[in-house]
Amino acid sequence: MTGHINLQLGWPSPSLFPASQLLEGASNVLTSPKKTASSLIYGPDAGYEPLRRSIAKWLTSVYGRGSELSFDRICVNNGASGNLDNVLARFTDPGYTRTIWMVEPCYFLACPIFMDNGFQGMMKGVPEDDEGLDIEYLRRGLEESSKDTTPHNSTRKTGDRYKKLYRHIIYCVPTFSNPSAKTMSLRRRQELIRLARQYDALVVTDDVYDVLRWPAEKDASPDQLGDVPPRLVDVDRTLDGGPKDEWGNAMSNGSFSKIIAPGVRVGWAEGTPAFSLALSTVGATRSGGCPSHMTASFVHELLETGSLQKHLKENVIPTFRARYYAILKAIDEYLVPLGMQISTGKPYHELSDQTNGNSNGHHDPVEQAGGYFIWILLPTALAGKGAALAAKGLKDYDLKFAYGDMMQVQGEPASAERASKGYGHGIRLSWAWHTEQEIVEGVQRLATLVKEAINEAQP
Repeated sequence: MTGHINLQLGWPSPSLFPASQLLEGASNVLTSPKKTASSLIYGPDAGYEPLRRSIAKWLTSVYGRGSELSFDRICVNNGASGNLDNVLARFTDPGYTRTIWMVEPCYFLACPIFMDNGFQGMMKGVPEDDEGLDIEYLRRGLEESSKDTTPHNSTRKTGDRYKKLYRHIIYCVPTFSNPSAKTMSLRRRQELIRLARQYDALVVTDDVYDVLRWPAEKDASPDQLGDVPPRLVDVDRTLDGGPKDEWGNAMSNGSFSKIIAPGVRVGWAEGTPAFSLALSTVGATRSGGCPSHMTASFVHELLETGSLQKHLKENVIPTFRARYYAILKAIDEYLVPLGMQISTGKPYHELSDQTNGNSNGHHDPVEQAGGYFIWILLPTALAGKGAALAAKGLKDYDLKFAYGDMMQVQGEPASAERASKGYGHGIRLSWAWHTEQEIVEGVQRLATLVKEAINEAQP
Protein backbone atom coordinates (compact mmCIF):
# COMPACT_ATOMS: atom_id res chain seq x y z
CA MET A 1 0.00 0.00 0.00
CA THR A 2 1.26 3.47 -0.85
CA GLY A 3 0.05 6.91 0.12
CA HIS A 4 -0.12 9.12 3.17
CA ILE A 5 -1.31 7.63 6.46
CA ASN A 6 -2.27 10.07 9.19
CA LEU A 7 -2.67 8.39 12.58
CA GLN A 8 -2.67 11.82 14.24
CA LEU A 9 -5.96 12.98 12.76
CA GLY A 10 -8.78 13.08 15.33
CA TRP A 11 -11.60 13.29 12.80
CA PRO A 12 -14.30 10.75 11.94
CA SER A 13 -13.77 9.43 8.42
CA PRO A 14 -16.11 10.74 5.71
CA SER A 15 -17.55 7.27 5.18
CA LEU A 16 -19.19 7.66 8.60
CA PHE A 17 -20.80 11.04 7.94
CA PRO A 18 -24.62 10.65 8.12
CA ALA A 19 -25.20 12.75 5.00
CA SER A 20 -28.56 11.21 4.10
CA GLN A 21 -29.86 11.65 7.64
CA LEU A 22 -28.75 15.29 7.66
CA LEU A 23 -30.42 15.82 4.29
CA GLU A 24 -33.64 14.35 5.61
CA GLY A 25 -33.43 16.53 8.69
CA ALA A 26 -32.76 19.64 6.61
CA SER A 27 -35.68 18.77 4.34
CA ASN A 28 -37.97 18.33 7.33
CA VAL A 29 -37.05 21.84 8.45
CA LEU A 30 -36.91 23.68 5.14
CA THR A 31 -40.14 22.25 3.73
CA SER A 32 -42.10 23.31 6.80
CA PRO A 33 -42.96 27.03 6.84
CA LYS A 34 -43.19 26.98 10.64
CA LYS A 35 -39.85 25.24 11.16
CA THR A 36 -38.20 27.35 8.46
CA ALA A 37 -39.30 30.52 10.20
CA SER A 38 -37.86 29.26 13.47
CA SER A 39 -34.63 28.05 11.86
CA LEU A 40 -33.62 31.00 9.70
CA ILE A 41 -33.94 33.82 12.23
CA TYR A 42 -31.06 34.94 14.44
CA GLY A 43 -32.17 32.47 17.06
CA PRO A 44 -32.56 32.72 20.82
CA ASP A 45 -29.44 33.27 22.91
CA ALA A 46 -29.52 29.81 24.50
CA GLY A 47 -30.08 28.15 21.13
CA TYR A 48 -32.85 26.40 19.23
CA GLU A 49 -35.25 25.35 21.98
CA PRO A 50 -36.40 22.10 20.35
CA LEU A 51 -32.74 21.01 20.18
CA ARG A 52 -32.15 21.98 23.80
CA ARG A 53 -35.09 19.79 24.74
CA SER A 54 -34.01 16.87 22.55
CA ILE A 55 -30.43 17.08 23.88
CA ALA A 56 -31.77 17.03 27.45
CA LYS A 57 -33.91 14.00 26.62
CA TRP A 58 -30.98 12.20 24.98
CA LEU A 59 -28.57 13.04 27.81
CA THR A 60 -31.13 11.77 30.31
CA SER A 61 -31.13 8.42 28.51
CA VAL A 62 -27.31 8.34 28.55
CA TYR A 63 -26.43 9.84 31.94
CA GLY A 64 -29.67 10.34 33.86
CA ARG A 65 -29.56 7.16 35.96
CA GLY A 66 -33.16 7.63 36.96
CA SER A 67 -33.18 11.42 37.07
CA GLU A 68 -34.40 13.73 34.31
CA LEU A 69 -32.14 16.49 33.03
CA SER A 70 -33.98 19.75 32.41
CA PHE A 71 -33.46 21.64 29.18
CA ASP A 72 -32.72 24.89 31.04
CA ARG A 73 -29.34 23.35 31.89
CA ILE A 74 -28.48 23.28 28.17
CA CYS A 75 -26.99 26.08 26.07
CA VAL A 76 -26.39 25.42 22.36
CA ASN A 77 -23.16 26.64 20.77
CA ASN A 78 -20.90 26.10 17.78
CA GLY A 79 -18.70 23.40 19.31
CA ALA A 80 -16.53 22.63 22.31
CA SER A 81 -13.66 24.94 21.34
CA GLY A 82 -15.88 27.94 20.70
CA ASN A 83 -17.72 27.28 23.93
CA LEU A 84 -14.50 27.12 25.94
CA ASP A 85 -13.72 30.61 24.65
CA ASN A 86 -17.19 31.80 25.70
CA VAL A 87 -16.81 30.32 29.19
CA LEU A 88 -13.53 32.17 29.70
CA ALA A 89 -15.05 35.41 28.42
CA ARG A 90 -18.04 35.14 30.75
CA PHE A 91 -16.65 33.61 33.94
CA THR A 92 -12.96 34.52 34.19
CA ASP A 93 -10.74 37.58 34.45
CA PRO A 94 -6.92 37.38 34.39
CA GLY A 95 -6.91 39.92 37.22
CA TYR A 96 -9.10 37.73 39.41
CA THR A 97 -8.73 34.15 38.14
CA ARG A 98 -5.41 32.91 39.49
CA THR A 99 -4.60 29.76 37.51
CA ILE A 100 -5.65 27.57 34.62
CA TRP A 101 -4.95 23.96 35.61
CA MET A 102 -4.63 21.53 32.69
CA VAL A 103 -4.30 17.77 33.00
CA GLU A 104 -1.12 16.69 31.23
CA PRO A 105 -0.40 15.35 28.73
CA CYS A 106 -2.91 17.98 27.65
CA TYR A 107 -5.04 18.64 24.60
CA PHE A 108 -2.49 21.08 23.26
CA LEU A 109 -4.87 23.04 21.02
CA ALA A 110 -6.72 24.27 24.11
CA CYS A 111 -3.66 26.26 25.20
CA PRO A 112 -4.07 29.06 22.62
CA ILE A 113 -7.71 29.51 23.68
CA PHE A 114 -6.56 30.21 27.24
CA MET A 115 -3.76 32.43 25.99
CA ASP A 116 -6.13 34.49 23.84
CA ASN A 117 -8.15 35.20 26.98
CA GLY A 118 -5.18 36.67 28.83
CA PHE A 119 -3.85 33.60 30.62
CA GLN A 120 -0.43 33.32 29.02
CA GLY A 121 2.01 32.34 31.77
CA MET A 122 -0.90 31.42 34.08
CA MET A 123 -1.40 27.84 32.86
CA LYS A 124 -0.09 24.96 34.96
CA GLY A 125 -0.01 21.25 34.30
CA VAL A 126 -1.45 18.58 36.58
CA PRO A 127 0.17 15.17 36.02
CA GLU A 128 -2.01 12.16 35.29
CA ASP A 129 -1.87 8.97 37.29
CA ASP A 130 -3.56 5.64 36.67
CA GLU A 131 -6.92 7.03 37.82
CA GLY A 132 -6.76 9.96 35.45
CA LEU A 133 -5.53 12.90 37.52
CA ASP A 134 -3.08 13.33 40.40
CA ILE A 135 -5.54 14.81 42.87
CA GLU A 136 -2.98 15.38 45.62
CA TYR A 137 -0.71 17.32 43.26
CA LEU A 138 -3.67 19.54 42.35
CA ARG A 139 -4.66 19.92 45.99
CA ARG A 140 -1.17 21.14 46.91
CA GLY A 141 -1.18 23.56 44.01
CA LEU A 142 -4.54 25.03 44.94
CA GLU A 143 -3.48 25.33 48.58
CA GLU A 144 -0.27 27.14 47.63
CA SER A 145 -2.23 29.47 45.40
CA SER A 146 -4.60 30.33 48.24
CA LYS A 147 -1.61 31.42 50.33
CA ASP A 148 -0.23 33.65 47.59
CA THR A 149 -0.31 37.26 48.76
CA THR A 150 1.34 38.66 45.63
CA PRO A 151 -0.75 41.57 44.30
CA HIS A 152 -2.64 40.63 41.16
CA ASN A 153 -3.82 42.88 38.37
CA SER A 154 -7.04 44.70 39.07
CA THR A 155 -10.24 42.98 38.08
CA ARG A 156 -11.74 44.60 35.01
CA LYS A 157 -14.95 42.60 34.77
CA THR A 158 -17.15 44.18 37.38
CA GLY A 159 -20.81 45.02 37.90
CA ASP A 160 -24.03 43.07 37.52
CA ARG A 161 -22.99 41.64 34.17
CA TYR A 162 -20.27 39.58 35.85
CA LYS A 163 -22.04 38.21 38.88
CA LYS A 164 -19.77 35.18 38.97
CA LEU A 165 -16.05 34.88 38.30
CA TYR A 166 -14.07 31.76 39.25
CA ARG A 167 -10.71 31.80 41.03
CA HIS A 168 -9.48 28.77 39.11
CA ILE A 169 -10.27 26.82 35.95
CA ILE A 170 -9.51 23.09 35.83
CA TYR A 171 -9.57 21.69 32.30
CA CYS A 172 -9.67 17.97 31.52
CA VAL A 173 -11.12 15.23 29.32
CA PRO A 174 -12.31 12.71 31.93
CA THR A 175 -13.49 9.86 29.67
CA PHE A 176 -11.23 8.41 26.94
CA SER A 177 -8.98 11.40 27.38
CA ASN A 178 -7.27 13.21 24.55
CA PRO A 179 -4.40 12.36 24.28
CA SER A 180 -3.79 9.67 26.90
CA ALA A 181 -7.05 7.67 26.45
CA LYS A 182 -7.38 7.37 30.25
CA THR A 183 -10.75 7.39 31.99
CA MET A 184 -10.93 9.10 35.36
CA SER A 185 -12.19 6.88 38.18
CA LEU A 186 -15.47 7.65 39.94
CA ARG A 187 -13.61 8.20 43.21
CA ARG A 188 -11.33 10.72 41.54
CA ARG A 189 -14.29 12.52 39.96
CA GLN A 190 -15.89 12.93 43.36
CA GLU A 191 -12.64 14.13 44.93
CA LEU A 192 -12.18 16.65 42.13
CA ILE A 193 -15.63 18.17 42.58
CA ARG A 194 -15.15 18.53 46.33
CA LEU A 195 -11.79 20.19 45.70
CA ALA A 196 -13.29 22.55 43.14
CA ARG A 197 -16.00 23.57 45.60
CA GLN A 198 -13.41 24.23 48.27
CA TYR A 199 -11.23 26.49 46.13
CA ASP A 200 -13.83 28.22 43.93
CA ALA A 201 -12.77 26.42 40.77
CA LEU A 202 -14.77 25.64 37.65
CA VAL A 203 -14.05 22.21 36.21
CA VAL A 204 -14.43 22.44 32.43
CA THR A 205 -14.65 19.03 30.79
CA ASP A 206 -14.65 18.04 27.15
CA ASP A 207 -17.16 15.18 27.20
CA VAL A 208 -16.99 14.55 23.48
CA TYR A 209 -16.03 10.86 23.38
CA ASP A 210 -18.23 9.40 26.13
CA VAL A 211 -20.82 7.59 24.01
CA LEU A 212 -18.20 6.08 21.67
CA ARG A 213 -17.51 2.97 23.76
CA TRP A 214 -17.41 -0.79 23.47
CA PRO A 215 -15.94 -3.78 25.36
CA ALA A 216 -12.15 -3.85 25.46
CA GLU A 217 -12.28 -7.60 24.89
CA LYS A 218 -13.17 -8.60 21.35
CA ASP A 219 -15.47 -11.48 22.35
CA ALA A 220 -17.48 -9.54 24.94
CA SER A 221 -20.97 -8.27 24.22
CA PRO A 222 -21.87 -4.55 24.38
CA ASP A 223 -24.65 -5.62 26.73
CA GLN A 224 -21.97 -6.39 29.31
CA LEU A 225 -20.88 -2.75 29.52
CA GLY A 226 -21.87 -0.87 32.65
CA ASP A 227 -23.28 2.65 32.73
CA VAL A 228 -21.55 5.48 30.93
CA PRO A 229 -19.25 7.11 33.51
CA PRO A 230 -20.95 10.15 35.02
CA ARG A 231 -19.67 13.47 33.78
CA LEU A 232 -18.16 15.86 36.30
CA VAL A 233 -21.24 18.04 35.83
CA ASP A 234 -23.39 15.03 36.86
CA VAL A 235 -21.24 14.51 39.94
CA ASP A 236 -21.59 18.19 40.86
CA ARG A 237 -25.35 17.95 40.29
CA THR A 238 -25.79 15.04 42.71
CA LEU A 239 -22.83 14.80 45.13
CA ASP A 240 -23.43 15.73 48.78
CA GLY A 241 -26.83 17.24 48.08
CA GLY A 242 -25.92 19.04 44.86
CA PRO A 243 -24.06 22.22 43.87
CA LYS A 244 -22.80 24.53 46.60
CA ASP A 245 -24.51 27.53 44.95
CA GLU A 246 -26.57 28.47 41.92
CA TRP A 247 -23.50 28.52 39.66
CA GLY A 248 -22.01 25.12 40.41
CA ASN A 249 -18.39 24.05 39.96
CA ALA A 250 -18.52 22.00 36.76
CA MET A 251 -19.47 22.61 33.15
CA SER A 252 -19.76 19.95 30.46
CA ASN A 253 -18.62 20.67 26.92
CA GLY A 254 -20.53 18.52 24.47
CA SER A 255 -20.14 18.41 20.70
CA PHE A 256 -21.59 16.64 17.68
CA SER A 257 -18.26 17.04 15.85
CA LYS A 258 -16.99 13.61 16.92
CA ILE A 259 -20.27 11.72 16.47
CA ILE A 260 -21.88 13.40 13.42
CA ALA A 261 -19.21 15.44 11.58
CA PRO A 262 -16.93 18.38 12.45
CA GLY A 263 -18.44 20.63 9.79
CA VAL A 264 -21.83 20.54 11.51
CA ARG A 265 -20.41 23.00 14.06
CA VAL A 266 -23.03 22.31 16.70
CA GLY A 267 -22.26 21.69 20.34
CA TRP A 268 -23.77 22.33 23.73
CA ALA A 269 -22.81 23.32 27.24
CA GLU A 270 -24.44 21.93 30.34
CA GLY A 271 -24.28 23.49 33.77
CA THR A 272 -26.67 24.79 36.36
CA PRO A 273 -29.60 26.80 34.96
CA ALA A 274 -28.00 30.03 36.23
CA PHE A 275 -24.66 29.15 34.65
CA SER A 276 -26.18 28.24 31.29
CA LEU A 277 -28.31 31.38 31.22
CA ALA A 278 -25.30 33.60 31.91
CA LEU A 279 -23.24 31.73 29.31
CA SER A 280 -25.95 32.27 26.70
CA THR A 281 -25.67 36.05 27.14
CA VAL A 282 -22.02 36.38 26.12
CA GLY A 283 -21.72 39.53 24.00
CA ALA A 284 -21.33 37.98 20.54
CA THR A 285 -24.36 35.75 21.11
CA ARG A 286 -26.50 38.61 22.39
CA SER A 287 -25.66 40.51 19.22
CA GLY A 288 -25.80 37.75 16.62
CA GLY A 289 -27.85 34.99 18.20
CA CYS A 290 -26.83 31.36 18.62
CA PRO A 291 -23.83 30.88 16.26
CA SER A 292 -25.04 27.53 14.88
CA HIS A 293 -28.77 28.15 14.73
CA MET A 294 -29.84 26.73 11.36
CA THR A 295 -27.69 23.59 11.60
CA ALA A 296 -28.92 23.11 15.16
CA SER A 297 -32.44 22.71 13.79
CA PHE A 298 -31.20 19.94 11.46
CA VAL A 299 -29.43 18.15 14.33
CA HIS A 300 -32.65 18.32 16.35
CA GLU A 301 -34.42 16.33 13.64
CA LEU A 302 -31.73 13.62 13.86
CA LEU A 303 -32.12 13.34 17.62
CA GLU A 304 -35.89 13.60 17.71
CA THR A 305 -36.41 10.91 15.07
CA GLY A 306 -33.79 8.64 16.62
CA SER A 307 -31.72 8.52 13.43
CA LEU A 308 -28.58 9.75 15.19
CA GLN A 309 -28.88 7.16 17.93
CA LYS A 310 -29.40 4.46 15.28
CA HIS A 311 -26.45 5.74 13.24
CA LEU A 312 -24.18 5.56 16.26
CA LYS A 313 -25.31 2.09 17.25
CA GLU A 314 -25.31 0.53 13.79
CA ASN A 315 -22.51 2.39 11.99
CA VAL A 316 -20.10 4.53 14.00
CA ILE A 317 -19.52 2.37 17.07
CA PRO A 318 -19.18 -0.97 15.22
CA THR A 319 -16.74 0.64 12.77
CA PHE A 320 -14.63 2.22 15.50
CA ARG A 321 -14.74 -0.99 17.51
CA ALA A 322 -13.39 -3.03 14.60
CA ARG A 323 -10.66 -0.46 13.97
CA TYR A 324 -9.75 -0.48 17.66
CA TYR A 325 -9.28 -4.25 17.66
CA ALA A 326 -7.25 -3.97 14.45
CA ILE A 327 -4.87 -1.41 15.94
CA LEU A 328 -4.53 -3.42 19.17
CA LYS A 329 -3.60 -6.54 17.23
CA ALA A 330 -1.13 -4.64 15.06
CA ILE A 331 0.49 -3.00 18.09
CA ASP A 332 0.86 -6.36 19.80
CA GLU A 333 2.33 -7.94 16.67
CA TYR A 334 4.64 -5.18 15.44
CA LEU A 335 5.39 -2.72 18.26
CA VAL A 336 5.40 -4.66 21.52
CA PRO A 337 8.37 -6.82 20.37
CA LEU A 338 10.30 -3.56 19.91
CA GLY A 339 9.80 -2.57 23.55
CA MET A 340 6.74 -0.33 23.11
CA GLN A 341 3.77 -0.63 25.42
CA ILE A 342 0.24 0.71 25.71
CA SER A 343 -0.38 3.02 28.68
CA THR A 344 -4.02 3.94 29.26
CA GLY A 345 -4.37 3.72 33.05
CA LYS A 346 -6.64 1.61 35.23
CA PRO A 347 -9.87 0.27 33.75
CA TYR A 348 -13.01 2.11 34.87
CA HIS A 349 -15.04 -0.17 37.15
CA GLU A 350 -17.71 1.83 38.90
CA LEU A 351 -19.00 -0.94 41.15
CA SER A 352 -15.51 -1.50 42.51
CA ASP A 353 -15.12 2.23 43.16
CA GLN A 354 -18.40 2.37 45.06
CA THR A 355 -17.99 -0.79 47.09
CA ASN A 356 -14.23 -1.15 47.48
CA GLY A 357 -14.41 -4.50 45.72
CA ASN A 358 -17.56 -5.78 47.42
CA SER A 359 -20.23 -5.78 44.72
CA ASN A 360 -22.84 -7.54 46.89
CA GLY A 361 -23.07 -10.52 44.60
CA HIS A 362 -23.07 -8.52 41.37
CA HIS A 363 -20.28 -8.85 38.84
CA ASP A 364 -18.42 -5.80 37.66
CA PRO A 365 -19.14 -4.92 34.03
CA VAL A 366 -16.52 -5.75 31.44
CA GLU A 367 -13.66 -3.37 30.83
CA GLN A 368 -14.61 -0.60 28.41
CA ALA A 369 -12.66 0.95 25.56
CA GLY A 370 -13.60 3.81 23.32
CA GLY A 371 -13.00 7.31 22.09
CA TYR A 372 -10.54 8.07 19.31
CA PHE A 373 -7.04 7.44 20.63
CA ILE A 374 -4.51 5.05 22.07
CA TRP A 375 -1.35 6.13 23.93
CA ILE A 376 1.88 4.15 23.48
CA LEU A 377 5.21 4.56 25.25
CA LEU A 378 8.37 4.53 23.15
CA PRO A 379 11.15 2.05 23.93
CA THR A 380 13.78 3.23 26.40
CA ALA A 381 16.36 3.73 23.66
CA LEU A 382 14.13 6.34 22.00
CA ALA A 383 13.00 8.24 25.11
CA GLY A 384 12.87 11.94 24.36
CA LYS A 385 13.13 11.45 20.61
CA GLY A 386 9.44 11.63 19.74
CA ALA A 387 9.70 14.85 17.73
CA ALA A 388 12.63 13.60 15.65
CA LEU A 389 10.88 10.29 15.14
CA ALA A 390 7.70 12.00 13.94
CA ALA A 391 9.65 14.21 11.53
CA LYS A 392 11.49 11.21 10.09
CA GLY A 393 8.26 9.23 9.87
CA LEU A 394 6.61 11.96 7.80
CA LYS A 395 9.64 12.44 5.56
CA ASP A 396 10.68 8.85 4.95
CA TYR A 397 7.50 6.83 5.50
CA ASP A 398 4.66 9.27 4.70
CA LEU A 399 3.33 8.56 8.19
CA LYS A 400 2.03 11.15 10.65
CA PHE A 401 1.41 10.73 14.37
CA ALA A 402 1.26 12.92 17.47
CA TYR A 403 4.08 12.75 20.01
CA GLY A 404 4.31 13.50 23.71
CA ASP A 405 6.18 16.81 23.63
CA MET A 406 3.30 18.31 21.65
CA MET A 407 1.10 17.80 24.71
CA GLN A 408 2.94 20.15 27.06
CA VAL A 409 1.15 22.95 28.86
CA GLN A 410 2.50 25.84 26.85
CA GLY A 411 4.62 28.33 28.74
CA GLU A 412 5.12 26.26 31.90
CA PRO A 413 8.74 25.11 32.43
CA ALA A 414 7.66 22.44 34.94
CA SER A 415 5.42 20.85 32.33
CA ALA A 416 8.31 20.72 29.88
CA GLU A 417 10.48 19.11 32.56
CA ARG A 418 7.85 16.48 33.33
CA ALA A 419 7.54 15.78 29.63
CA SER A 420 11.29 15.16 29.41
CA LYS A 421 11.06 12.61 32.22
CA GLY A 422 7.72 10.97 31.47
CA TYR A 423 4.79 11.67 29.20
CA GLY A 424 7.00 13.16 26.51
CA HIS A 425 8.10 9.60 25.73
CA GLY A 426 4.63 8.68 24.49
CA ILE A 427 2.94 8.88 21.11
CA ARG A 428 -0.76 9.12 20.32
CA LEU A 429 -2.37 7.09 17.55
CA SER A 430 -5.93 7.52 16.27
CA TRP A 431 -8.16 4.93 14.60
CA ALA A 432 -10.94 7.37 13.69
CA TRP A 433 -9.90 8.37 10.16
CA HIS A 434 -8.42 5.36 8.40
CA THR A 435 -9.73 1.93 7.44
CA GLU A 436 -8.58 -1.19 9.26
CA GLN A 437 -6.19 -2.05 6.44
CA GLU A 438 -4.68 1.44 6.44
CA ILE A 439 -4.33 1.40 10.23
CA VAL A 440 -2.40 -1.87 10.14
CA GLU A 441 -0.20 -0.50 7.37
CA GLY A 442 0.42 2.63 9.47
CA VAL A 443 1.49 0.55 12.47
CA GLN A 444 3.79 -1.51 10.24
CA ARG A 445 5.41 1.67 8.95
CA LEU A 446 5.80 2.88 12.52
CA ALA A 447 7.45 -0.40 13.48
CA THR A 448 9.93 -0.08 10.61
CA LEU A 449 10.65 3.51 11.66
CA VAL A 450 11.17 2.56 15.31
CA LYS A 451 13.38 -0.41 14.44
CA GLU A 452 15.55 1.81 12.26
CA ALA A 453 15.81 4.46 14.99
CA ILE A 454 16.78 1.84 17.60
CA ASN A 455 19.55 0.57 15.37
CA GLU A 456 20.84 4.10 14.82
CA ALA A 457 20.76 4.78 18.58
CA GLN A 458 22.99 1.83 19.37
CA PRO A 459 26.69 2.64 19.91
